Amino acid sequence: MRAPESHSHPTMPDGAAAAGDDPAAEDAVGVAQNIAEHVERADGAQVPGAGETRLTPRQRVIVGVTFFSMFFGAGNLIFPPYLGALAGDRTALGMLGFVVSAVGLPILGVIVVARAGGFSNLSARVSRRFALVLGVAIMLTIGPLFAIPRTASTSFEMAVAPFAGDRLGAAQLIYSIVFFALAWLVAQRPDRLSQVLGKVMGPLLLAMIAILFVTCLCVHHPPFAAPSGSYAHGQFIRGLLDGYQTMDLLAGLYFGIVISANIGAMGVRDERGNRRETGLGGLFTGVMLVVIYAMLGFVGAVSGSWRGIDGARDTGATVLTNLTEQVFGHGGTVFVGVIFVVACFNVCAGLISTCSSYFHKQFPRTLSYRAWTLVFALVALLIANIGLSAIINLSVPVLEALYPIAIVLVVLSLFDAVFTSRFPAVYFWTVLLTAIDSVAEGVVGLVAAFGGRWTWLETVCGWMPLNGLAFGWLVPAGLGVVIGVVVSLTRRRRRA
Repeated sequence: MRAPESHSHPTMPDGAAAAGDDPAAEDAVGVAQNIAEHVERADGAQVPGAGETRLTPRQRVIVGVTFFSMFFGAGNLIFPPYLGALAGDRTALGMLGFVVSAVGLPILGVIVVARAGGFSNLSARVSRRFALVLGVAIMLTIGPLFAIPRTASTSFEMAVAPFAGDRLGAAQLIYSIVFFALAWLVAQRPDRLSQVLGKVMGPLLLAMIAILFVTCLCVHHPPFAAPSGSYAHGQFIRGLLDGYQTMDLLAGLYFGIVISANIGAMGVRDERGNRRETGLGGLFTGVMLVVIYAMLGFVGAVSGSWRGIDGARDTGATVLTNLTEQVFGHGGTVFVGVIFVVACFNVCAGLISTCSSYFHKQFPRTLSYRAWTLVFALVALLIANIGLSAIINLSVPVLEALYPIAIVLVVLSLFDAVFTSRFPAVYFWTVLLTAIDSVAEGVVGLVAAFGGRWTWLETVCGWMPLNGLAFGWLVPAGLGVVIGVVVSLTRRRRRA
């Protein structure tokens, strides 16, 4: 799901030199080069020369499917059916909000990071120290603390738990060991991720989702139900907030440079052509995500028309199981379980490789790449066995803390050429004030997740307009823009 990033310019990959010494410890661009070259050589084709300025349609498909496979994991599979089951005949409106946060923001993240030459360069517009702190926080969140353990917990809940009987704990431990051992093995050769994900696992996942969708089109079902639960009102806003749970914006911040490096390794080395192909690659992945989300939302609405769910207790996994049992009988449970295993394994392998590459690059004297992969796999193994519900409960407040910061960085970067580059202090002040609010909200959530309550902090956070809609950070962000402009103008006058 995720891939590492580099500080180098996107049109000038610099990781090849390191490959000769330790292939497993290549930096992000070197890994991306090897992925692209390996794909081309495996197909019997030569790597395009430096004079070419466009990828072939087949190359674009390979890049798109590979990165779709890395994006599309447990959260991406769970939330659209859940949305459809609760939104019912208002699924389209809820899905629109979901697509904005789960597709639009991540793809914008891909593009702006490619433009900046890496997420470290982008976040360094705030400060170098901030770039390292935020990078580590994001990597731990989309890595060993939450996202990687969630892949094993979710797939176990769907594929094994229904058949485990009374030995649930032992079964989960054994499953987690096997799951992470296989993912760890795949992560040892990041240059083969395109072969595994882009050509085998990704197409298999797409085919199984298509089967679910076609089944819903072909079988008769009752009319869609009226909206209920958290989607009874404000379907667009609710979908927007649920899109956070995919964690894809955080991942997208590390995708732009890798897509750009893949394209450069395939022969598009001029800056203008590389950016164009990076944009096309991001759009292709985005279109795939929108289509799949629309399919899963429709599947959820059909499932909800047959059997309603309890929004406070059930999940999207329940929605899919209800549907397949209705259509295929008990064998449907196995079918859904396989879908979850494939999706989660794709993401897990990509995340272990991504996080290990990042930490090896940032702290090269601490551990080797292979040692980092082992550490992260073992940490994820331990956390995965605390249970899926506990992982989700702990991850939500962390996402509430990080997501607004990421959104602000992406939006500011979109206007860098025409606005923020002229007022550079805007980055610092906007991110600072946004972070104060979002981190405070995250702390409130974490304390609540552990059974406590900080009433005074809840009260302070509640003073912010739009706080009840989880957008309390918007006012501080706007204030940060104003302060940043004033500070930039003042500095400019002093220099003059």
